[in-house]
Amino acid sequence: MILAERSARLAAEAKAEEVLAARLEIERLKLEIARLRREKYAPSSERAARIEQLELSLEVLEETAAETNTVAEAQEPETQVRAFGRRKPARRPLPEHLPRKRIVHPVPTSCTCCGGELRKLGEDITETLERVPASWFVVEHVREKMSCRRCERITQPPAPFHPISRGRAGPNLLAEVVFGKFGLHLPLHRQSERFSREGVPIDVSTLADWVGAVAVSLRPLTEAIEAHLRSAERLHADDTPVPVLARGKTRTGRLWTVVRDDRPFGGPDPPAAAYFYSPDRRGEHPESFLGGFAGILQADAYSGFGRLYEHGRQRGPMREAACWAHGRRNFFKLAVEKAPLAIEAVQRIDAILAIEREINGLTAEARLAARAERSRPLVDDLEIWLREQRGKLATCSAAGHPSPASSMTAVFARPTMPPNVRSGLWPSGDATGPSPGPMPAAGAPRPCIR
Repeated sequence: MILAERSARLAAEAKAEEVLAARLEIERLKLEIARLRREKYAPSSERAARIEQLELSLEVLEETAAETNTVAEAQEPETQVRAFGRRKPARRPLPEHLPRKRIVHPVPTSCTCCGGELRKLGEDITETLERVPASWFVVEHVREKMSCRRCERITQPPAPFHPISRGRAGPNLLAEVVFGKFGLHLPLHRQSERFSREGVPIDVSTLADWVGAVAVSLRPLTEAIEAHLRSAERLHADDTPVPVLARGKTRTGRLWTVVRDDRPFGGPDPPAAAYFYSPDRRGEHPESFLGGFAGILQADAYSGFGRLYEHGRQRGPMREAACWAHGRRNFFKLAVEKAPLAIEAVQRIDAILAIEREINGLTAEARLAARAERSRPLVDDLEIWLREQRGKLATCSAAGHPSPASSMTAVFARPTMPPNVRSGLWPSGDATGPSPGPMPAAGAPRPCIR
């Protein structure tokens, strides 16, 4: 009876391990599929959140599987449960740039078998990755005072430079605090708790003073980056929601990103990005930090950018370069639901974007020639096809016939076409002229990028 119970217990444990291995493989495949979707299609906040959730689930399952394997290996041979075949990641070599600390283990001076002399045949090296925790130390700047024996004049070296006037924080500590807050999203109160556990109590108010002082010290650099951005011929702008702590709740703020990158156009100027925060998404915010810019702006169809394109603007209207990715997004949402027309629209747009990926980085003349020969016919066909489908969808919707693609009618309900077609632009480029507003007639000449 004891042997039977033991066999049943081992069988149950093996079955549980097989189930765990299957769950682990399913979660890994789900994560891989989500990553492939994100690589193939335009990323979105929903897909990013889904991937993060899958990563957390996979992490928990892998930890459980590793714990089960470790317990099984530690058991006695006669009661050891067969570990399931969990796929382990490939072991990559340790980074070459890390310093090596060589520890040579002593060997016997003579043979343990016969006492004869030993000679070296070679050596085996086993590498382990190690980390030394952060260390705190105090830097003492000693400035000796010297007095002249003849005239009694006192001489002393000047005080060393401090990042914060009369502050006691060194540049490395300030950099770690600022990077922890903005780079790792680690609040100051958690950094204060961590420093206290390491034996160096620092108040949150002190850390806040340091962050504010660093922001003021870096202001000339940020102003230089902003000036570099506003001097560009074209900019890319977008916003993303960010949770902001408030009393009793969490508010939704906005983080605006403005990017300058002329490398795809063969420009020699270095790329740059600037970030602006606003408590809401009102249109006055993009006007405030883009007020000194007059050029080509590539953005989504958010109405807050609309006033920047008006002709009565003081510095002249910006030229709108609508985004193909945003125009494609609505079609893709319907293509996921197996809407035939949406699938065809996505395929047509993807063919145009594939050409852009091929010619990216070429000279302006080569890109113009490639677009005139390869992209322009596709864009013309897309425009004609969209006009035809808009009429069909409107008729179908008016008749009340159910259709999986009937929700696409909303895309064409406006007097203008979707952003990418409305502007008549080639992908990821600039226009030569203001936003055209209503869509031109089929076959009419449209502006193209340089």
